[in-house]
Amino acid sequence: MDDEILGAAIGVLGGLVLFLHGVNRLSDTLFERIGHQAKSILSRSTSHLLSAVLTGAVVTVLLDSSSAVIVLAIVLVNARALTLRQAMGIALGANIGTTAGSQLIALNIAEYAPIIMLPGFLLMFSKNQRREGWGRGLFYAGLLFFGLDVMENAVYPLQASQRFEHWMSHTENPWQGAGMGALITLIIQSSSATVGMAIVLVKQQLLSLTGAVAVMLGAELGTCGSSLLATIHGSRTALKTGIFHFIFNASFISAGLLLFDPFVSGVAFVSEGSDPAQQLALAHFGFNAISVLTIMPFVPLIEKLLNWMLPEKG
Repeated sequence: MDDEILGAAIGVLGGLVLFLHGVNRLSDTLFERIGHQAKSILSRSTSHLLSAVLTGAVVTVLLDSSSAVIVLAIVLVNARALTLRQAMGIALGANIGTTAGSQLIALNIAEYAPIIMLPGFLLMFSKNQRREGWGRGLFYAGLLFFGLDVMENAVYPLQASQRFEHWMSHTENPWQGAGMGALITLIIQSSSATVGMAIVLVKQQLLSLTGAVAVMLGAELGTCGSSLLATIHGSRTALKTGIFHFIFNASFISAGLLLFDPFVSGVAFVSEGSDPAQQLALAHFGFNAISVLTIMPFVPLIEKLLNWMLPEKG
């Protein structure tokens, strides 16, 4: 292995650890602050499918984790606080809400991470519990962006590596790129991190928009792992929620790969003049928004089909 590839791999691994730690701790901190409110919001604000989708999107942005919101929905389904249709709507909304992170990453906020971290670090020493809690949230938000900045600086030398360029050329095949994105997401259990790394590589011109979109599509499939695990030993309704989330993602990812070239061309046309990172962020949002809007009219029919296939016990 070339020295620059080994050095970049170590740097990316360090940045990834910081990013994942920041994401996990930020999610935990926000859940401590608004978790009980999130449960109440999910159970009260999902009376209609549209409101369930919007609620799922908003709570995902607040908690910074689509997996956490979907798992929370499954927990509430097990507690019979949500119906299957409500949980399906929340899962759809979570897919839209998770794109907010990629929009922020594409805006180059990472270079200002220390400025975000400093006031958060100082507030962490406050004797006021409320200020201390929000200080932790601000610090970990800065930390995840700092991790992205570390990764971006680490991969910069790879611009001169022909071996790395050859390896990344495999992502030009949409199916191979999607497989890579799904595998990475299954390993690190964070689609946000996978898409974040894709944006970093696009910024450094180490990954084309075509390859990055393929990796993004794979990340959408890989994120289903945590929701399926959450259904183990759960109720039939919880199982149906996890199955719906997986089938929904798998179906539209397959459609996205079959219509890959027109989709990428459409993104490039709509975002002409934007840098590749912003184009990828737009592709992430556009794919999820189109998928959700397409499936929403069929949710009642899918609900009936799932209830027929997996009737409640007893």
